[in-house]
Amino acid sequence: MNDIKRSAEEFEKLLNIINKLRATCPWDMKQTNESLRKLTIEETYELADSIFSNDDDGIRNELGDLMLHIVFYAKIGSEKGAFTMTDVLKGINEKLVYRHPHVFGDVKVSGASEVEKNWEHLKIKENNGYKPVLSGVPSSLPAIVKANRVQEKVRGVGFDWEKREQIWDKVMEEISELKNEVDDHNAERIESELGDVMFSLINASRLYNIDPEAALEKTNRKFIKRFNYLEKETILKGKSLHDMSLDEMNVIWEEAKKEDDMASADL
Repeated sequence: MNDIKRSAEEFEKLLNIINKLRATCPWDMKQTNESLRKLTIEETYELADSIFSNDDDGIRNELGDLMLHIVFYAKIGSEKGAFTMTDVLKGINEKLVYRHPHVFGDVKVSGASEVEKNWEHLKIKENNGYKPVLSGVPSSLPAIVKANRVQEKVRGVGFDWEKREQIWDKVMEEISELKNEVDDHNAERIESELGDVMFSLINASRLYNIDPEAALEKTNRKFIKRFNYLEKETILKGKSLHDMSLDEMNVIWEEAKKEDDMASADL
């Protein structure tokens, strides 16, 4: 039996399980789109954690949890008479075929960037010739993810730097404007200019093919690891962080950095 057939059988089993749970389990019976929403977001972040940690078992498990949510939403949609799982699958299948004419049609493309541009153009055609370019960016996305997605979207219609090196002049310009507002002690303008600096840095990360969310998360984890080392070593010395000077903390912090460097060298 091939994998597609086995997957279809397992998917059918999941649909039947959800039908039974929805009909008999008190907890499942009372769930709504609204009650599931927060849980779905949580599961998505758990999947992101597993991906970031290169945890294949975790990815598999979290994908299963997300699949459960997808089937659950489809079940609720069916009960409301709004749509069924068949509608969901049919819709995504048609969309993928339509937006990949270079695979399922006779369109020729030179590379991934042209595929991305065609994708955006086809989305506009789907909406009777007009759909705001940024309309598909969810308002509830975390700010860094949203900024990155906005920049990717406008890039798809040609609104981008001609050369990626040009972004650094913009970054320095925004930092200079931020410094001016800091010197003027203008709190409202400082916030605005700081946002501009962050937006330009996210733009730079995109241009250099770096995921800004992943980059910041790596720094978060690095900081947490080093601070945990600082805290542990402080306790071993019989001291308290509250009673130590910043200079004393920095000595141990530098030890933590050396530990990181040694660990990286061993990989």
